[in-house]
Amino acid sequence: MPGDPDLLLVLNAIGQGDEAAFKQLYELTKGRVYNTALGYVRNREDAEEITQDVYIEAFRSLGTFNREASVTTWLYRITVNKSLDFLKHQQRQKRFAFLTSLFNAQTGAIEHDPADADHPGVLLENQENARILFQAVDKLADKQKTAYILTRVEGLSNVEAAAVMVITVGAVESLLQRANATLKKQLADWYKASRP
Repeated sequence: MPGDPDLLLVLNAIGQGDEAAFKQLYELTKGRVYNTALGYVRNREDAEEITQDVYIEAFRSLGTFNREASVTTWLYRITVNKSLDFLKHQQRQKRFAFLTSLFNAQTGAIEHDPADADHPGVLLENQENARILFQAVDKLADKQKTAYILTRVEGLSNVEAAAVMVITVGAVESLLQRANATLKKQLADWYKASRP
């Protein structure tokens, strides 16, 4: 993303009712917002929906934005929160579908099946490995998943991730250590199970 001083000027213009400035904010930041959301949901349509929600929330909360803060950190924080909210809503829907299916005399099966997609940019020959990695990442606790996605997928530094998550750098490092240990165990278990 471009530097925050430029984005701060764009935000100020939006606050003064400049519609073109809002489009400029979107154009300058949409790639990072979309890719961050995609790191959580791994489905293009869902990531697009989250991206729209992020910009709606950004517009609504513009008046409460602390002008001393980083615009990119603010957008990442909104994106992480919207992504986690989306996943929680999706989990509630799955539980409801399961409960509904218990009373379905014809099929007795869960009718809601999660979509399976890969993060863009993953080379074709690595898609299967990426799919397996993201399945393991999906099983991490929310804070570990957020720290992992922000630093390992989006490439933020631990300091930047700490600002987005509103925690200390040490807490990010601790979350990453636990996430790495959990992923290492999950992937080792998968590797053993996949061997003939």
